[in-house]
Amino acid sequence: MGKLQDSLERASAATATRPIPKSAQAQMRFLVKSEKGSTAAAAARLGVTQRTVERYLKGTLRRPRADLAARLEREVRKDWQPRVQQRAKQQAASRGGIVIETRARFGFTAAPGSTDDGRIRRITQHLPPVYAAKLFDAQSAGATEQQLQRIAAEGLQEIYFKDRGRRARDLQVEFTDIDYIELDF
Repeated sequence: MGKLQDSLERASAATATRPIPKSAQAQMRFLVKSEKGSTAAAAARLGVTQRTVERYLKGTLRRPRADLAARLEREVRKDWQPRVQQRAKQQAASRGGIVIETRARFGFTAAPGSTDDGRIRRITQHLPPVYAAKLFDAQSAGATEQQLQRIAAEGLQEIYFKDRGRRARDLQVEFTDIDYIELDF
């Protein structure tokens, strides 16, 4: 996955109203339950054997390696409180919008005489609900990282660089070399 896709998932998981289970056994139990009782499916998601999942469920294994603990926590967060996450996405797509904070290279295609050399910028910008809806729709449709970046670049172009159409009408923004990106809704 790419940086923007990961950031969307982290922002969605941050909307949870309760903490995820603490112990590895409880996390594994939740993951198996979310996979409709299939230990094989849970094992496939985590990249471990089915027997390893069964050992955690039984309590034979208690403390996973650091990499497995991180994968287990990430997978549990994806499925934790799905209705709360969906409600937060709907609110962002209809009323609240989304805040994007990024440090990336922005290049421009503009009218002659302007500077179009790309440079690293740090931008924190609130994007209206239209762009939040576009990002969520593209994510649920299985869009690639480049497609998600184009949507974010379009939003930043219109809101930040063009100031909602009040300046730089012919400006086209290129959003590349993302150092980091954080989303919040």
